[in-house]
Amino acid sequence: MAAIIGLVLVGLVAVLFLAIGLLDATRGTPITHVSARGVDRGWAPTFDDPQFRRSVEVLVGSPLEHCHRIELLCNGETYDRLWADLRAARRSITMQMYYCNPGKVADTLRDVLVERARAGVTVLFLYDAFGSSLKKEYFKELKRAGVEVQAFRPLRPRKLREVMHRSHARVVVVDGQVGYTGGFGIDDKWLGDGRHKDQWRDSSVRFAGPAVLQLQAAFGACWAEATGELIAGDLLYPPTAPDDGTSSGGGGENSAAASGATVALLHAVPSVGSTRAERFFVLSIAGARRRLYIANAYFVPDDDFRRLLKAAAGRGVDVRILTAGAATDVKSVRYAARSVYTELLKAGVRVFEYRPSMMHAKTLVVDGIWSSVGTLNADNRSMAFNDESNALIVDKSFASQMEEVFRADLEHSDEIELATFRRRPLWQRVAEHGAHLLQRLL
Repeated sequence: MAAIIGLVLVGLVAVLFLAIGLLDATRGTPITHVSARGVDRGWAPTFDDPQFRRSVEVLVGSPLEHCHRIELLCNGETYDRLWADLRAARRSITMQMYYCNPGKVADTLRDVLVERARAGVTVLFLYDAFGSSLKKEYFKELKRAGVEVQAFRPLRPRKLREVMHRSHARVVVVDGQVGYTGGFGIDDKWLGDGRHKDQWRDSSVRFAGPAVLQLQAAFGACWAEATGELIAGDLLYPPTAPDDGTSSGGGGENSAAASGATVALLHAVPSVGSTRAERFFVLSIAGARRRLYIANAYFVPDDDFRRLLKAAAGRGVDVRILTAGAATDVKSVRYAARSVYTELLKAGVRVFEYRPSMMHAKTLVVDGIWSSVGTLNADNRSMAFNDESNALIVDKSFASQMEEVFRADLEHSDEIELATFRRRPLWQRVAEHGAHLLQRLL
């Protein structure tokens, strides 16, 4: 009898831990609305208002610094700038990547890092263990040249609790002076113009100024977790000065450059409860008064996120969502996204699906002044589970270029019309419903 009771107790404990694990793996984020206590006007600051900036700095944890030069880089032109900056490195290169696959881009990166390491440059390379498919020999070659290579959150039995928490961030910092983040990865699919099959459409940024050290700090935190080594000192954190744009030539034909921009770096990290990623999106949507343009690869907004978007449209904001179409690389995410289209369309939100290739950009531009470019998706995984990196920019010139690129993408997209969408086949509705049930895991 005692043995039976013992087995029952063990079984109950196992079920309890299984339930805890399931609840943790499907947790969401809690914010439902924004209110401004102590003021008569409610939450209505413009994006160049000190009140909005203070809110971002204290609630998102990203200091907005002045005097930056920042460029918007689209598609394959990112690598032209990146290779030139890496080859010009004299002291240090730090790189953190999620998506790494064999090909021309990976080969060029290997050659550049090997050459710089042999020239005496300190090179640190951190890759996500889940997102990379590069072979062991690739990393061995880097190490033989002196590159310090480390996997982030490797998939091991004793680290199973970290399986859901990936480093989706993109970090490149050269000499502590020039930084890159955005949707790009180490894969040939990012080459090209984003307008043809198998050439992914993406946006990234190159910037110089004080926020580069914020980006470096994001790398430093992840490097410390992966290696146990917390790096400090002038090598990685030197005094910064605005880039004059001469270090590696001008930008590409699709790039935008803004001098004197105000920039912050959002490093979103996994957390229980409200996250920095969630607070950034909530503040950005709640502050919109005229235009809110969101381009996002994996658009699976939860109930509260959708409520904020609908409220923005209800107060007269021109809300437009651009997301992946039939060329998506994850069909289940598209089905989950389409399960909420009707709700958004009825509220006045306009939805567009990109037609030529995979839409992988993660950008936001609001009211012609507030912009963001980075890795943050509009889904639960980015909000609650992943490390993410986004540049946050206050600059009218840069925002204008962002809106121009967004509108150009709409010309290659299909707008979802409510009447037509309601006539989609039954099997699509079933697939959408099934995917919607799994939205917190996608």
